Amino acid sequence: MKSVEPLSGVLLVDKGPDMTSHDVVAVARRCLNIKKIGHCGTLDPMATGMLILVIGNATRIQDLLMAEDKEYTGSLRLGVTTNSQDKEGEIVEVKEVPTDITREQVVAAFDSMRGDFYQTPPMVSAIKKDGVPLYKLARQGQEVVREPRFVRVYDYNISRCELPDVDFRVVCSKGFYVRTYAHDVGQKLGCGAHLTELRRTRSGHFKFVPGKFVTFDDLKQGRKELVESSMHSLYEVSKLRGA
Repeated sequence: MKSVEPLSGVLLVDKGPDMTSHDVVAVARRCLNIKKIGHCGTLDPMATGMLILVIGNATRIQDLLMAEDKEYTGSLRLGVTTNSQDKEGEIVEVKEVPTDITREQVVAAFDSMRGDFYQTPPMVSAIKKDGVPLYKLARQGQEVVREPRFVRVYDYNISRCELPDVDFRVVCSKGFYVRTYAHDVGQKLGCGAHLTELRRTRSGHFKFVPGKFVTFDDLKQGRKELVESSMHSLYEVSKLRGA
């Protein structure tokens, strides 16, 4: 009797808002009845879009896929700074947005963070200090010195600039915080800012293609056949990456 090969592959999930990346993994494990599932890059609860899951033997390439560049679309609002640098946090400062700020000044603020530079991670993050996640320290009201990280912005564009709101797209390296990007734009313009919307549209060579991704609802409803048929095999992944 021929043995059944254990399920392995890469699954693209279009994550919805108000859920953690771990929530998606947990529901995928129940749907597929497999424990060996990981994800390739955390999305904050408010963020939507591409969350890559590696299943079975595909967990071997988790670090490889996680290291690839990513593309996001987002929106920021000038004049309000929060402790998490996004709309989920507590407001820590409100400033009037100068009426004479021009689109050119906004572009200059974005342009100053193009290419290679160092970015200081936010306090509300999973980065650890002496073994303790920074977000836990932040909940206790603590602020600690964070080591700036070397990051890269490959490309960006501003699609809408109707102050105080700015819509943008950014292509960036692993470890890049779009929340901090929005916050730093506000600092450069002198009025503060926070991230109001975020969607991951691409990760490495993966884009959303009809029939090759699923939604959180597909996983939650236990649509196992649909989920399995939407997976990328390890051969397909290798071919996609040009390996």
